[in-house]
Amino acid sequence: MKDTPPAEPSARRRFLRGAAALGGGASLLSGARAQSPEVLSVPPWSRQPGEPVLWQPYGLPSVHEKSVQRRSRGGTPFGGAASSMTPLQDLFGIITPSGLVFERHHAGIPQIDPDQHRLVIHGLAARPRIFSMDELLRFPSVSRIHFLECSGNTGSEWSAPSAASVQFSHGLLSCCEWTGVPLSVLLDEVGAADQARWILAEGADGAAMSRSIPIEKAWEDALVVYAQNGERLRPENGYPLRLFLPGFEGNMNIKWLRRLKLGAAPFMTREETSKYTDSLADGQARQFTFLMDAKSVITRPSAGQRLAGPGFHEITGLAWSGRGRVRSVEVSVDGGLQWQLAQLDAPVLPRALTRFRLGWRWQGQPAVLQSRVTDDTGYVQPTRAQLIEVRGLNSVYHYNAIQSWAVAPDGSLSNVHA
Repeated sequence: MKDTPPAEPSARRRFLRGAAALGGGASLLSGARAQSPEVLSVPPWSRQPGEPVLWQPYGLPSVHEKSVQRRSRGGTPFGGAASSMTPLQDLFGIITPSGLVFERHHAGIPQIDPDQHRLVIHGLAARPRIFSMDELLRFPSVSRIHFLECSGNTGSEWSAPSAASVQFSHGLLSCCEWTGVPLSVLLDEVGAADQARWILAEGADGAAMSRSIPIEKAWEDALVVYAQNGERLRPENGYPLRLFLPGFEGNMNIKWLRRLKLGAAPFMTREETSKYTDSLADGQARQFTFLMDAKSVITRPSAGQRLAGPGFHEITGLAWSGRGRVRSVEVSVDGGLQWQLAQLDAPVLPRALTRFRLGWRWQGQPAVLQSRVTDDTGYVQPTRAQLIEVRGLNSVYHYNAIQSWAVAPDGSLSNVHA
């Protein structure tokens, strides 16, 4: 009988083996007191029946998690133009709960009756058509996990490191399961003309938010979605219908979608001429910079947090790329002088957030934590200096430089430019 190869060690054994190497067999948590099971007291909530079970039509988080919420910088010109940010530092895994997905609005949130909502597809099409929601739900559907990021995410970092937490620096970012109809199916339904090269996507909000979409994206992976994380879209995320373009900047993923017009050239809307272009140092501007380049950030520990004390800590964060999959993530604890390869949690999906982690034993000395991602096209996340060398300092959008968190001797963390 042939010898069988040893089984691949389980994830638990691999973790314990790595922990032992880090800690020399000692407790991972510095200062942890050894206790026998007999001293574990019985808490008050275990000595009596719990609260009466009251049926709720929609479940809510524990009251002890009430601080985990979207937050806004404020200061918008009027009530309808607003944004709020996802609390990345408080989340686990890669899926953003629907109630914590970041928001960006240009004219408030329309309250739309789905029975009256319509989507028209017209222009360079052989069979222009108006679809009701019921008709769209009859088409074959798909569900995919993708990130969504505002092109202005991390824009505050172009100048001084002003964001007090990762929520305020990187929080215009979420990742969800999206369900809907491939846009390619609808283009086949209306008979898109061969000369059609662009699509005008228009929303039903008061701003009539609209953008020009290259038709190649529609044939590749664009979706017309009506569900998010297993339930219908929330009003703030486009209920009852939105366009979803995996890897493209957030404002192109038109919410409250009402119209798709096929044309031979870009439609040059306000949002792609005076807005959402990248100003360069020489006075010119980059236009149609659709893709969100590879980016990563450490979410724990991060600015605004404090390490409990010297000893073992897990560094964890998120990496993503609009170009494809994350290939690798490296972490530095000395401001980029040395880098270590981080572990990537499965699944590693195209154009989705990827969770990474690295064990670290802090000695109580000052440190600077950084991460950098490489995607499967070979693109490497740049330093701030590298990005500014190419783009200058006049831009607002598409900042994707390496982020630095400084650790002070007292364990407190702050946002710095290293």
